Amino acid sequence: MGHPIFARFYEKLSVQMDRAGVTEHRRVLVAGLSGRVVEIGAGNGRMFTHYPPAVTEVLAVEPEPRLRAAAETAARTAPVPIRVVDGLADALPAGDGEFDAAVTALVLCTVPDQRTALAEIHRVLRPGGRLRFLEHVLAEQPGTLRRVQRVVDATVWPWLAGGCHTGRDTATAITAAGFTVDELHRFRFPPDGPTSPASPFIRGCAVRGAP
Repeated sequence: MGHPIFARFYEKLSVQMDRAGVTEHRRVLVAGLSGRVVEIGAGNGRMFTHYPPAVTEVLAVEPEPRLRAAAETAARTAPVPIRVVDGLADALPAGDGEFDAAVTALVLCTVPDQRTALAEIHRVLRPGGRLRFLEHVLAEQPGTLRRVQRVVDATVWPWLAGGCHTGRDTATAITAAGFTVDELHRFRFPPDGPTSPASPFIRGCAVRGAP
């Protein structure tokens, strides 16, 4: 599954976003995690340096070949053991209840079907396992920005941005997948930049319920 043009663009964009403030969100996102973790859509491995020492292993799933190769390079100097593998969010290469935590960072906007991807995350987490998420989402309030999100998602945005959708109500989808959201922060990114369809963000934590 290759998107070579977008992969080159994303490698540069991810660095710029981190410099603009995403680095701190990444650090907070995984703070306090322990045990075995699955990271869905690891991209070029920008999350890897932030995993705390209590994490015993990360399975980093990334389908795009160029980004996966960059992630493999990043994994070599990560502070915790990281195994980078080819795979899709809707068919994770892992057994039921195998992980203590799952991480998504700017991923659930691009998966073809959020319901299927979240069902897979639910499957591979143990009961009580945690999903940590950092995503850009549907604007919180109805109005002009939501209308713009609908228009760009129906036209050029997914084609330009590797399948990304700006107007997904990801927090609601996480709850619908059987998780209990116990922490949710909404913010605008970049905080001082112009508003765009991808400006509304959420960061939070959800707990997997019983089967």
